[in-house]
Amino acid sequence: MVTSREVGSFVFIILAVAALKALKDVWNNTPPNWLGSDPCSGWDGIRCTNSRVTSITLASMGLMGQLSGDIQFLTELQTLDLSYNKGLTGPLPSSIGNLKKLTNLILVGCSFSGPIPDTIGSLQQLLILSLNSNSFTGPIPPSIGNLLNLYWLDLADNKLSGTIPVSSGTTPGLDMLVNTKHFHFGNNQLSGGIPSQLFSSKMTLIHVLFESNQLNGIIPLTLGLVQTMEALRLDRNSLSGSVPSNINNLTHVNELFLSNNQLTGPFPNLTGMNYLNYMDLSNNTFDVSVFPPWLPTLESLTTLVMENTRLQGEIPVTLFSLPQLQTIELKNNQLNGTLDAGSSYSSQLQLIDLQNNSIAGFTERAGGFNVELILVGNPVCTGTEGTKTYCIIQQSNSSYSTPSKNCVAATCSSDQISSPNCRCEYPYAGTLFFRAPSFSDLGNSSIYMSLESSLMRSFLSNHLPVDSVSLSNPTKNTDNYFVLSLEIFPSGQDRFNRTGISGIGFVLSNQTFKPPPTFGPFYFIGDAYGIFAGTKKSSNTGIVIGAAVGGSVLALLSLLVGIYAFRQKRRAERADKVNNPFASWDPSKSSGDVPHLKGPISFSFEELKKYANNFSEANSIGSGGYGKVYRGTLPTGSLIAIKRAQHGSMQGGLEFKTEIELLSRVHHKNVVSLVGFCFEHGEQMLVYEYIPNGTLRESLSGRTGIRLDWIRRLRITLGAAKGLQYLHELANPPIIHRDIKSNNILLDERLNAKVADFGLSKLMSDTEKDHITTQVKGTMGYMDPEYYMTQQLTEKSDVYSFGVVMLELITSRQPIEKGKYIVREIRQAMDRTKVLYDLHEILDPAIMATTPRGLEKFVDLAMSCLEESGAKRPTMGEVVKEIENVMQIAGLNPNADSASTSANYEGASKEYSHPYSDQSLFLYSGAFPHAKLEAL
Repeated sequence: MVTSREVGSFVFIILAVAALKALKDVWNNTPPNWLGSDPCSGWDGIRCTNSRVTSITLASMGLMGQLSGDIQFLTELQTLDLSYNKGLTGPLPSSIGNLKKLTNLILVGCSFSGPIPDTIGSLQQLLILSLNSNSFTGPIPPSIGNLLNLYWLDLADNKLSGTIPVSSGTTPGLDMLVNTKHFHFGNNQLSGGIPSQLFSSKMTLIHVLFESNQLNGIIPLTLGLVQTMEALRLDRNSLSGSVPSNINNLTHVNELFLSNNQLTGPFPNLTGMNYLNYMDLSNNTFDVSVFPPWLPTLESLTTLVMENTRLQGEIPVTLFSLPQLQTIELKNNQLNGTLDAGSSYSSQLQLIDLQNNSIAGFTERAGGFNVELILVGNPVCTGTEGTKTYCIIQQSNSSYSTPSKNCVAATCSSDQISSPNCRCEYPYAGTLFFRAPSFSDLGNSSIYMSLESSLMRSFLSNHLPVDSVSLSNPTKNTDNYFVLSLEIFPSGQDRFNRTGISGIGFVLSNQTFKPPPTFGPFYFIGDAYGIFAGTKKSSNTGIVIGAAVGGSVLALLSLLVGIYAFRQKRRAERADKVNNPFASWDPSKSSGDVPHLKGPISFSFEELKKYANNFSEANSIGSGGYGKVYRGTLPTGSLIAIKRAQHGSMQGGLEFKTEIELLSRVHHKNVVSLVGFCFEHGEQMLVYEYIPNGTLRESLSGRTGIRLDWIRRLRITLGAAKGLQYLHELANPPIIHRDIKSNNILLDERLNAKVADFGLSKLMSDTEKDHITTQVKGTMGYMDPEYYMTQQLTEKSDVYSFGVVMLELITSRQPIEKGKYIVREIRQAMDRTKVLYDLHEILDPAIMATTPRGLEKFVDLAMSCLEESGAKRPTMGEVVKEIENVMQIAGLNPNADSASTSANYEGASKEYSHPYSDQSLFLYSGAFPHAKLEAL
């Protein structure tokens, strides 16, 4: 007799099988051993207890599709880890709230979108909730406050908006999570104030990370009640008011980031915070204050960053003797007197950056000073002292790569890599992000060795088949995260199986791996393991073979003939691809005829993949509507920028064709050079020379850290004008750029200007010399009104755009800013009867440090470029001559280089979005033919 319990168990198994079958049906690239009717019989990534599915771990499997709502029938599920599957998209089904036994919900680094369902608050057993690095939108569900067992809450790196939810009489909120250790909410779009109710003395939080949001208002006094806290990041918001006076109650805090807000009032007193390692209070408007006397008492301090905080007075010599101090950055303050680092400064000290202060002297010791000291922009660097090493910014790069272990690196095939133990293997790769490290010296190899040891211990203690790990490419990204490339090599064979990959992924996604304390909170983004990428849902090979076997001899012969013909065709196609890289170009996909080239190199996909470190996130330097841009290194050591189109980008096909055709025929020092291209495996990639100092727009906005004075702006203007003159007058046939703007003018290591991005450009043949009738394209704010109204494109349209760029150069304002158009603003404000045309309130203060000689003529030239009628505008050749005249008025030689070395300008360039990304104010392509340019 069958009992009701047995019937229930049977029903459960049937539902579980149906749920997994539903997942299999909607996902591509599921493991090939997902066969049969029993998922507990060894399906990869599936674990069962008593014939019931309790765990699904499928990290880095290359899965594609959506998460089926049928997952609700896996009611015994405790762990769901689908991390690092970029192909997983769509919303998170609300039925996930039915998985009442779930303890670990980990969806890191996928592409899920839409709101986080409120039903997630029903998962009462949840310990770890990691939804970071997706595209979730909408508010944080208040129901998360019901997850009273939650240990780890990570919603960072999404697009979440709205306010931080706290409880009321009827609704839950995050303040109820008194047992939670981790609040990770950085890099979202959260707004409103930080509720004072959010924090209390009952909370046991260790990490509170709200960086890079849109939070405003004051920092609540209740924050000082959470005395368990170790890392606090509130930077890159719009917080205002004074820092709470009780913040020094947080005596266990190691990392404190309050930079890039609007904080005011007195400098916070951090006396007693004896565990503080890393402190960044930069870019706030504190009261003018002498150097805080309590700073030299922070014995654990490794990094002190207080740029642009209105500090004044002398730096006490006792600061430099703090035993663990590595970095001091106090740029853009009012510090003065004579700098004296003393004779017993810290042996750990690497950098003292005091740019743009009022320091009059430096006491040098007889034994020398082996610390990088930067005093550029201080009185001490005037006159003959300007030749001192501390008056020149040195280019410094910290690099590291795990060395081979007493062996010679093996020579491997293109898709294998030599491990630290010198074996050719297929590593599992990805990127580690540390959100609040307690150190700043990236050149210290011991920190990497400790991390490698810690990783190996974690993998081996979890019985994973790992032979070795390799770390490389250490950098700090724009969020001040410490970023490292990680490769994990297999043990006993040259590749991992799926069980090994899912196990490693789970150790990293589930936070089982604990890095050394100095690294702070981290997350990992794994790449899809390459050897899994081609697996399909199923195969009908057996059916085909069966039909062939059961057919007649004639059918068999026909099949053999067909196979032979197919192989011959494939052989011919391969030969054609070798001789013609555009053999598979399809004009029907709105990409035009096959490109006609004059000389750039055709790279293979595998070559560029290798040069760009498998297109890892660590090598990503920009993105836009076209795709992503990666930094790469050629075998010669030369740096390149690889612009990789998104798959299926129709506009990208046209841009690809246009840019390679145009750039293959232009060669000028003020035009970016095309190194080569790749057109295979469905990829469209352009390879440019690497331009290290980003776009002109980034420098004008202050994002790169490069200070552009009047002299440098004149040289940049001349270089860009010469590049455009070459396109108009010397290229054969001439080229109209059609999208001249500050984002398309790049600055190399010597601040030479280079015109870039030819995706919208047009060739101007002899028959079209007067004008070209074309669909209007360009960027609002820079676009020629005459071209917009008549759709008649001439080289004078570029001249107009260049005039707008010239106004940007003297104001540092974007063309359209807060509804105001820069051309109109200048026209209305200028008075030619007064000094500098009475434009003092509009001019960028950075060019007013000394009298900008020739500025009036510069403005006159810009306004002539902005004449309403194209016929009244000068040619670019005439523009170049006038800029040379302005430079002579300013006492400059127009033929001299921008800088003799990359160290001769203030500021260190930072790899922000990078020159090749699409950062248009608004790219106009004729989509709104009846729109009015009201800003004009």
